[in-house]
Amino acid sequence: MSSTLKGKVPPHNLEAEQATLGALLLDPEAIGVVIRFLRPDNFYSLQNQKIFSCILSLFNKGQRCDLITLTEELRQNDLLQAAGGPSYIAALTDTVPTSANVEYYARMVMENSVRRALLTISHKVIAEAHNEATESRAVLEEAQKLLFELTDTNQSATFKTPKDIIPRAIQAIENLYHTRDSFTGVPSGLIELDQMTSGFQRSELIIIGARPSVGKTALALSMAAHTAIQEKIPTAFFSLEMSDMQLINRLISSEAKVPADKLRTGLLKMSDFQNIQDAAGHIYDSPLYIVDLPNMKLLDLRAMARRLCLQHNVQIIFIDYLTLISSENTFIPRHEQIAEISRSLKSLARELNIPVVALSQVRRDAEGKKPMLADLRESGSIEQDADVVMFLHRERVSSNPRDGNAEQAIDTELIVAKQRNGPIGDVEILFLPRYTKFVSKSRD
Repeated sequence: MSSTLKGKVPPHNLEAEQATLGALLLDPEAIGVVIRFLRPDNFYSLQNQKIFSCILSLFNKGQRCDLITLTEELRQNDLLQAAGGPSYIAALTDTVPTSANVEYYARMVMENSVRRALLTISHKVIAEAHNEATESRAVLEEAQKLLFELTDTNQSATFKTPKDIIPRAIQAIENLYHTRDSFTGVPSGLIELDQMTSGFQRSELIIIGARPSVGKTALALSMAAHTAIQEKIPTAFFSLEMSDMQLINRLISSEAKVPADKLRTGLLKMSDFQNIQDAAGHIYDSPLYIVDLPNMKLLDLRAMARRLCLQHNVQIIFIDYLTLISSENTFIPRHEQIAEISRSLKSLARELNIPVVALSQVRRDAEGKKPMLADLRESGSIEQDADVVMFLHRERVSSNPRDGNAEQAIDTELIVAKQRNGPIGDVEILFLPRYTKFVSKSRD
C-alpha cells in the first residue's frame, strides 16, 4: 500500500486557497467567517500561509485588509518576496468574482488540510508500529491522542479576541443573575459545596481524599448519581475497586431509599419492590457509563475516557480510585508512578475539557484527625497537580444494626483544603449509612 502512495503529492487545492485569500481582499468583513476554522498552517502553499498570517495580523490590529495594507504589512515583516511579490497578491482578486462563497472556499482548504494531517498521523503510527521497543498499547494511545487532538482542533477557532469572548461572558453573568441558583460547572448535588466551587469546572482535576471506609466511594457515587440521574449530564464512573453490580446495587439502595442490607439479604417488603422498580427506571434512563475494570492501565483509562467523550459526550469523569491505576512503567519507584498518573489525569482533564474527579487514600497517621494536604499518600505531586483537593472526615461509627447507629445520619466534614480558583473551608454534610449515601445537610 505504501508503494502506491509513494511519490504522490499531498492533498491540496491551490485554487481554493487563492479564492479564499482573494475573497478576503475583496471583503475584509469576511475574515470573521474564516477565522472560526482556518489558521495559517491549513494552507498548503507557503506563500499563502504567509499572506493569511499577515491578514490575521491586520485583523488583530483593527486595520482593514486590502491590497495596499496587505502589501505594506508583508513588506514591514520582510515577507513580501516570500509571499510571491506584489504581482501575485494583486492577482488573487482576479481568481474570485465575489466574496459570497468565501466560507465554501475556506472549507475546501480545511478539508485538504485535514487529509494532510491524517497522512502525517498515519506515517507516525506506521513508524511507531515498526518500532519493536514500543508496546502496541502505547502506539494505540498515541494514535488516539493524535486523532483526538485533530478532531478537537477542527472544532475550535484558531484564536479569540476579547471582542469574541466578552459578549458571551456578560451573557453568562446575566444568566446567573436572573437564575440565582445556577453554577458555571457541573453540580455535585451538595448545595454548600457547589456554592463554594460553583460546581466542578472544566479542565480541572479534583481529588477527594480520605482514610479507608470513611466513604470516598459513597461520596463519589452520590455526586455521579446526582449529575447523571437528576441533572441528566452524561457521566462516566471508572470503578477499579468495586464491581458494576455492587455499584448499581448501591445506586438502587440510594435512589429507592431501601437499606443496602435488605438488598443484600433479600428481606424486602412489597412496598420496597415498588420503590426499587421506580428507582431502577430512573437509573436505567440516565446517561451514566460505568467502566468496571480492575488493574486498569493508565493508557487504557485515557483511551476509554476519550472514547466516552467522543461517542457519548461525557461531561465529567469519576475515578475510584487513583492509586489503583497501573502505570506502564513498573520499573520506577511507586511515588514516581503516582506522580506520572497524577500528571496524566490533569492533562486528560485539559485535553477533554471536562472535570476529572479522582479518589485517593490518605496516610495512616491521619487516622483520627483532620486530614491535610501533606497526608495525601505516596506522592506530593497529587497536591501539586490538583486544582481542587477535598477531604472527608468523620468519627468512625459502628454500622452494626444492633448498635442502632445504622439508622442515624452521621455528621461529616467535607474539607476543601485547596481550590486554585476559589475559597477553601469546611462544608457540613450528612452520611446516611442505611443507603450508603451523602446528602446536603441544609436540604436534608
